[in-house]
Amino acid sequence: SVVANRYPRWFTLNHIESQQCELASTMLTAAKGDACKLQTVLESIQKNIHSSSHIFKLAQDAFKIATLMDSLPDITLLKVSLELGLQVMRITLSTLNWRRREMVRWLVTCATEVGVYALDSIMQSWFTLFTPTEATSIVATTVMSNSTIVRLHLDCHQQEKLASSARTLALQCAMKDPQNCALSALTLCEKDQIAFETAYQIVLDAATTGMSYTQLFTIARYMEHRGYPMRAYKLATLAMAHLNLSYNQDTHPAINDVLWACALSHSLGKNELAAVIPLVVKSVKCATVLSDILRRCTLTTPGLVSVLHSRRNSGKLMSLDKAPLRQLLDATIGAYINTTHSRLTHISPRHYSEFIEFLGKARETFMMAHDGHIQFTQFIDNLK
Repeated sequence: SVVANRYPRWFTLNHIESQQCELASTMLTAAKGDACKLQTVLESIQKNIHSSSHIFKLAQDAFKIATLMDSLPDITLLKVSLELGLQVMRITLSTLNWRRREMVRWLVTCATEVGVYALDSIMQSWFTLFTPTEATSIVATTVMSNSTIVRLHLDCHQQEKLASSARTLALQCAMKDPQNCALSALTLCEKDQIAFETAYQIVLDAATTGMSYTQLFTIARYMEHRGYPMRAYKLATLAMAHLNLSYNQDTHPAINDVLWACALSHSLGKNELAAVIPLVVKSVKCATVLSDILRRCTLTTPGLVSVLHSRRNSGKLMSLDKAPLRQLLDATIGAYINTTHSRLTHISPRHYSEFIEFLGKARETFMMAHDGHIQFTQFIDNLK
């Protein structure tokens, strides 16, 4: 009994499971070429081995044995490998496993070797095997890659059928998890107008509740890159509604997105700029960001694209005394006033030079108003 209790129970179990796995691998090798014996070994593995890592190792072993270089692939053993891989996917779907991505990639490789019907099958039943992110970013993306098409020797009809299944999968994933799958779905559906429109509509439907401004800005930039500036503009305005930049967030990562959105609106025309400025004023309270936007808007004429194609556009710069820039100017001046008072309450000698520099920037903005000199003088008097 002393010898029996020398090792802890967990060690004994792990050792037995490892030996069990080695035995199963040997049995798979011995059963190669005999469909009946392979089925018996498969059922025994499925019934008696419960460790996902051991089952995955057996799936990989079966795959290696089935695809030895000196012979044609053993399709029966490949199917056993695939079945074991599917079991691993189901076991690890709702648990944390650091090898999960490796497992998913391997399964797609295995299914590709089995044939096009196996790929179609795992896409049809994706929700029992993969998370939405895995299904779009790994499964569908790999299925639609050129390397997979070449590997399977598909004709045009087969390619389209497989691509259609991948697009359907992508749209289902986007509906289930728009935050993480919408952009992948759009990318996968680019070559099919109806599917692309559906993916875009999914984004719009999820924009108000299910997506962050970062995700929406990313998709908006993608839309501009694809040549859909109005859709990019629409998504950018939806992103702005989720954003809140306070007075002291002058290094916030979203600043570049805000500047991009304003530049896009400005390039589309006065109406688009007029619509986006109230959103900017509501979402952005940082004086330096607002003044940057204001300065950029006053440098060129809105709708430069339309200027090139329309003689009716006079090409005049927008007035700071009229909407929409007047609202932006007032908001920027207000932000400088509020920020200055806030900084004064916490100022120390080592911040004096920085504060003076900030006041200099504030003065530049004040001077953009027709009564800016008077406003700035009153502002300074109120600080004394």
